[in-house]
Amino acid sequence: MKVAVVGVTGLVGTVMCKVLEERNFPVSEFLPVASSRSIGKEIIFKGKKYKVIGMEDAIALAPDIAIFSAGGSTSKEWAPEFAAVGTTVIDNSSAWRMDPNKKLVVPEINASELTADDKIIANPNCSTIQMVVALAPLHKNFKIRRLVVSTYQSFTGTGMQAVKQYQLEKKGFKPKEGEMAYNYQIFENCLPHCDIFLENDYTKEEMKLVHETRKILSDQNLRITATAVRVPVDGGHSESVNVEFEKPFDMQQVKQLLSEAAGVELTDDTSNNKYPMPLFAKDKDEVFVGRVRRDESIDNGLNLWIVADNLRKGAATNAVQIAEYLVENKLVGVTTVNA
Repeated sequence: MKVAVVGVTGLVGTVMCKVLEERNFPVSEFLPVASSRSIGKEIIFKGKKYKVIGMEDAIALAPDIAIFSAGGSTSKEWAPEFAAVGTTVIDNSSAWRMDPNKKLVVPEINASELTADDKIIANPNCSTIQMVVALAPLHKNFKIRRLVVSTYQSFTGTGMQAVKQYQLEKKGFKPKEGEMAYNYQIFENCLPHCDIFLENDYTKEEMKLVHETRKILSDQNLRITATAVRVPVDGGHSESVNVEFEKPFDMQQVKQLLSEAAGVELTDDTSNNKYPMPLFAKDKDEVFVGRVRRDESIDNGLNLWIVADNLRKGAATNAVQIAEYLVENKLVGVTTVNA
């Protein structure tokens, strides 16, 4: 496969390269792509040096797959240009997620929906991915009626500027004007403010959890409310998820379903103080689930604690898994009528 990574110098782009290497993805030709200010920089991939190229040069080379992590406006402008030359784009931004003509894919749940005609495929939001991986088998068996979600999201989800802000504050320095990713310090603080505020007083991040979950689980009747909080954690996102099911459930069956679910690792041994934490999720691809317990305040209620590395399964790994599915099922590198 001729593979382009667009946004290769960014935080997620760097992890995408790492994941491609680790999973031994079949790359015959590697194209590192970034904005004009990064053209000419050197990137090391599989021990070999590559120079970063621009969008036009990458499109001219017509890669089989282009994995994007370069922001929504960049994706809106350039993803169709790649698709026009037959490239299959896997996009990590929010640009295409709610487009009714684009698939929003978590491989463990709905990769089977993909066809060779899907030239732009959306990678869901990080906090959505880890939640639906855990919830999908439970929804299938007990039918989710309502979700109440509280997230505790790593500053790494905001990108390189947030990492630099945190590192400066941790060392005791006050970031200068232009160095702040947030309105307030993130070190030793929690910010109930992920992404921008919308007219309904929720943040964009909170509404992503609502809309994307409904689309991935193919259920527009799901009732979902969320509060997203940015925390001074390097390693992953954590989520407290309260679920109300339509059907009654047995706790033993719930835990069995979670332990058998693809991509999930059940870590739920409170007698030995074993439960998911970002400290142990960092640099791993699994979604860790624990603190599984019945909500005794309502009928058919359940509480879950869900943790995953937001840069890996929440972004890079999920995108590479989509690419792997496309290759395994011979859905890339082919010319389709709609290409």
